Amino acid sequence: MSGQQPAARTFPEAFLWGAATSAYQIEGCLHADGRGPSVWDEFARRPGAIEGGGTAEIACDSYRRWADDVELVAGLGLNAYRFSVGWSRIVPDGRGCVEARGLDHYERFVDALLARGVAPVLTLNHWDMPQALMDDGGWAARSTVEAFACYAEAVADRLADRVEWWITQNEPWIIALLGYQIGLHAPGVRDLEASLAAGHHVLLGHGAAADTLRGRPGVRVGAALNLLPCVPATDSEADRAATVGSDGYVNRWYLDPLLRGGYPADMRAHWERALGHPLDVIRDGDEALIAGRSDFLGVNYYTRRVMVAAEPGPDRPFPWQVVPPQGEVRRTDEGTEIHPDGLRDLLVRLHREYGGVPLLVSENGGVFGDAPTHDGQVHDVRRIGFLHEHLRAVHEALESGADVRGYCHWSLLDNFEWALGYRPRFGLVHVHYPTGERTVKDSGHFYAEVARSGVLPSHAPLEPAERTTIPGST
Repeated sequence: MSGQQPAARTFPEAFLWGAATSAYQIEGCLHADGRGPSVWDEFARRPGAIEGGGTAEIACDSYRRWADDVELVAGLGLNAYRFSVGWSRIVPDGRGCVEARGLDHYERFVDALLARGVAPVLTLNHWDMPQALMDDGGWAARSTVEAFACYAEAVADRLADRVEWWITQNEPWIIALLGYQIGLHAPGVRDLEASLAAGHHVLLGHGAAADTLRGRPGVRVGAALNLLPCVPATDSEADRAATVGSDGYVNRWYLDPLLRGGYPADMRAHWERALGHPLDVIRDGDEALIAGRSDFLGVNYYTRRVMVAAEPGPDRPFPWQVVPPQGEVRRTDEGTEIHPDGLRDLLVRLHREYGGVPLLVSENGGVFGDAPTHDGQVHDVRRIGFLHEHLRAVHEALESGADVRGYCHWSLLDNFEWALGYRPRFGLVHVHYPTGERTVKDSGHFYAEVARSGVLPSHAPLEPAERTTIPGST
């Protein structure tokens, strides 16, 4: 043992240091400036759909307090901010009339970010599809692809001259799985056939939006995938096969058409067995409309999947099952395993298997429920450790050659966490929901120091070295 202490880690000068949010989770003001109803408005009205019965009517009130959020981002020393445009604010009826007031809002927001030296990372679809599109089946209907392309064109016409980084779709697998297969998210459909169609049409939507965007100078286009490294619970041949299948279902089914030109054959076979017929929804020529349209890949990473073989059944269409990891593992307050090395390995794998594609960590975070203490501050030591370990993993991926362009922590603010309501807190900034008051947590101050210096210290501190006053917070 040499006893040598690990050194601080320096990131590339052009590295993007960001935080992420989505429109529906923070904006509130669901009836302002001509906004139309979204699938989440409708879903939240269903009894029991949202934990605690909450809605996004107010959320973080960011549609009105957007200037405060810009000041928070700038005050934290971040040079990037990932946000989404509310689809229902721009095309309230899903098709047809474009609402200029919605575009005006996002134009003001983008200009304010740029004035403070913050690169906007704009997401077009972060799940808040206009409810009117459900008349035709939502993402399960091919007609939604054209509606999405028209929406993308409207936003691009206003903002493509100023926004470089564009994410077309956020987490296609979650849309397909939770929205259309098991119904835990909006629009609450429970239909395996519909989930296959939805996932495919989301990818076609990426291709159509990319075709609109990539003709504009200086624009980079990608999709953000929630990628989960899959590992076998045992070394048995059956569990290893289940792991390959799970990887196909969660990861390769979206990676391969985006970055390799077509859906993986082994997963096609799994789908055909589960549905009992050929995949007619994937038409001849469709894969060519998806491929070759990604200037970068957004990587949303939270944890890994531990897999065992299992017989298909009524609630299990494929021959595998997720199980808890063996032994004692560290977990977030939501029970998610904390596994930072999985992020490093994932980034390296993507670099090696997908042609050195540029990568942007578009989400990474954990639920830690720390609240303000007697001094009014939020001492979320565990999130500081989480951040430190995952940034260490990103740096190790960079050292291994992965072309990682930046990191956006989920989330800037505590917010409305979809079906889980307001209980889980992911933010670098604590939000007191009754008043909207923002308090930068210790993790936010720690992240600010790293972002300003570009240097990750050798160890996670128990508290930030300095606590500067950040506009927009207490």
